Amino acid sequence: MLGYVAIGLPCGILGNTIGLNPLQVALLSILLYSGAGQFMIPNMFLAGSGVAAITASVSLVNTRQMLYAASFAPQCADSPRWLSALFAASVTDESYGVNTARFTEGNWSVDRALMVNLFSQSSWTISNIVGCAVGAAVDIPVSIAAFAMTAIFICLLVTQKFTSANIVAMVVAMAGVYLCKALGLTGPAILIGAVAGVVCAMAFAVAVGKGGSRPAGFPPEGVEGAAGASPSEGAANAGVPAGASEGGEGR
Repeated sequence: MLGYVAIGLPCGILGNTIGLNPLQVALLSILLYSGAGQFMIPNMFLAGSGVAAITASVSLVNTRQMLYAASFAPQCADSPRWLSALFAASVTDESYGVNTARFTEGNWSVDRALMVNLFSQSSWTISNIVGCAVGAAVDIPVSIAAFAMTAIFICLLVTQKFTSANIVAMVVAMAGVYLCKALGLTGPAILIGAVAGVVCAMAFAVAVGKGGSRPAGFPPEGVEGAAGASPSEGAANAGVPAGASEGGEGR
């Protein structure tokens, strides 16, 4: 919960810079509840982006939340639908990590996981409200508060596995944003760069897969479970008799 304070305060300050009052910031935190999205809105607004570009960009960034929620389907199988829906709607990056660890350890339930989500959202909402009030009372440079958004995306980037596909996505996205800004397309630059990065990464993964090899960081197909295993165990996981594998090594 305390982690949300560090990014909630600057997010509220940024909201104040585009004319949002504490009530509007609170509603945004409750209804949208997206750290990256709530940072993107004022930044893109100040950059001159239109409503359509802002909406599309925020929606694209938030698609990962659907994957987070979907991964909890087995744990929610025996829970009431309203409880499962509320839990899924309030999952974030941080609460996902906490609840995943708890469910793995056992002795954890959906209602307890929901409490983690709601307490986290409460901390985020209150921090945004306080930040908005502070921004209205104290003159804080927007560039300082805006860097919090950059810091978030840096954290998201460095926590990813540096596979070839991810590197392609990163390079193409940065190049796309830079090219758009160089051409004067400041508004849709982030959206175009992000879409270009995702499309190129997917195309790269498909092309490499058809070529019979896989991107760096991906184990060969059929031997995912063989990583870190002994030769005989790896051969068994790959569907090859242990004796044949060992005989091959002897040759």
